[in-house]
Amino acid sequence: MGQPNTTRCIAVVEPCAMTEIGLRHILNEYSTGNYCVHFFKDVHSLRRTLRVRDITAVIFSLSGQRWLRVDSLLYLRDIAYSHPEVRRIILAKDNGEVNLIKKLTPSCLHGIINKATCREVLQQELFLLLLQPAQPVDQPLNSQIAVCQIFSPTEHSILCYMTYGYSLLEIALQLGRNIKTIRAHKCNAMIKLGISSDLALLSAGDILVHLSPESVTNAHAIVA
Repeated sequence: MGQPNTTRCIAVVEPCAMTEIGLRHILNEYSTGNYCVHFFKDVHSLRRTLRVRDITAVIFSLSGQRWLRVDSLLYLRDIAYSHPEVRRIILAKDNGEVNLIKKLTPSCLHGIINKATCREVLQQELFLLLLQPAQPVDQPLNSQIAVCQIFSPTEHSILCYMTYGYSLLEIALQLGRNIKTIRAHKCNAMIKLGISSDLALLSAGDILVHLSPESVTNAHAIVA
């Protein structure tokens, strides 16, 4: 029996109007035949569409605004569970963010691309991810094992607390440790991730907390 000739949809979450124009141009060649590309300003509009329409792939272009970035990370994790058949791709702001995501979330994703790369490379990498046969991604358990191999329990807790706005002094009080010990664990975490700024460490905490199922559970315990 022949299959109906349905158009498959690729969703792109991109809050920046200028970046959307560039991505539209890049994806224009792909938006032909049985494929179409739809852009969304935020995950809330995408969520409404996903309830009534089948989507083949979702491309999350991470925003520089933290709350928009966190929304995307949270919804990406949700899609991994509710729609595992949907291909999930992240466009990171730079190579540093690409490396952080690869270290902290080996599961949940089919691809991570640096959107600051040149147009030809970006287009080639996007098309490769969209056109290649779908491959299964690791289970969340494997992701958590990889994270546990990177961080000590204290380092993991520090990242979770930082994500929710705790200062180092407050973290020390919560963990029953002195401030020098907390600073040392924080420095160790930064060394392991290859980063040198508190902002990058906060981004790492966001990625860890909002894409790792066990970290989400731990974070809920922190804010309860």
